[in-house]
Amino acid sequence: MIGGTHRVLVTGAAGFVGSHVAARLAAMGHQVVGCDNFNDYYTPRLKHDRVAALLAPAGVACETVELADAAAVQALFERVRPTLVVHLAAQAGVRYSLENPAAYVQSNLVGFGNILEACRHHKVEHLLYASSSSVYGANAKVPFSEDDQVDEPVSLYAATKKSNELMAHSYSHLFGLPATGLRFFTVYGPWGRPDMAYFSFTQKMMQGEPIPVFAEGLLTRDFTYIDDIVEGVVRLLFKPTPAEQGKAAHTVFNIGNHNPVRVLDFIRSIEEVTGIEARKEFLPMQAGDVPATHASIDKLRAWVGFVPTTPLKDGLARFYEWYRDWPGRQS
Repeated sequence: MIGGTHRVLVTGAAGFVGSHVAARLAAMGHQVVGCDNFNDYYTPRLKHDRVAALLAPAGVACETVELADAAAVQALFERVRPTLVVHLAAQAGVRYSLENPAAYVQSNLVGFGNILEACRHHKVEHLLYASSSSVYGANAKVPFSEDDQVDEPVSLYAATKKSNELMAHSYSHLFGLPATGLRFFTVYGPWGRPDMAYFSFTQKMMQGEPIPVFAEGLLTRDFTYIDDIVEGVVRLLFKPTPAEQGKAAHTVFNIGNHNPVRVLDFIRSIEEVTGIEARKEFLPMQAGDVPATHASIDKLRAWVGFVPTTPLKDGLARFYEWYRDWPGRQS
């Protein structure tokens, strides 16, 4: 268990999860510094708005840093001298990895390698980093357990996230770096990512446009509300796995709602929240997609006594309330 006040570096702090986590840690009294490369995978306007609305009021500065630049990462660690690191920066998105694989190699492999090296040399007490439920691939066994075999990724994005877990394990084993990987399951909520279905579906429905529904809408997803994700992150950050004889201080945890929902039912929930009927355009299943995600959260419950509980409709209502009032939706 890690106690006291810490200097925490949050990478990807202008991102969806990163901005919420950084603000929460600052509210707890820790010294928090954020960084982000503010790329244009989706509108940078949203990233800058998160900084203004979530980080600035909490007193969190967010530096512009490219993590694939080793010298820039080392300079960042020299300035911040973090005791804890929450690494949430990554090139996200399954489908985009088919279009621009180089972005995933640079951000998710080179960038993560630079973070590991900096944590090693600066004696960071705990590195907590984002993995993904995508590592489970087309696993037919549900719910997905952290002990399941995950050696057959169906997208490059998933392959890079599994690689992160292997890299972190090796650094933990070789250099004694306590590290924890978090397999997030379909995070949603206010200030979310425009490339995610709940965001893009709501946007298109409000504009009277059809929404793409893949695989007849029969895919299922374990939607997890942002506040539940943040709670899990914070609890795990301050409880790293202790080193044991012959065993690396590295663990991975699922953070999911443990309640998968069919995409058609998910769309129905958006219709009820918004009062708008969706125009559906049915399309074949996309390359890189998986039929289902479903998190086992027994390990999370046992380690930190917490499991996500926010009902989907409640979370979607909070997202819609935010989205209606966000000025950027008009741009």
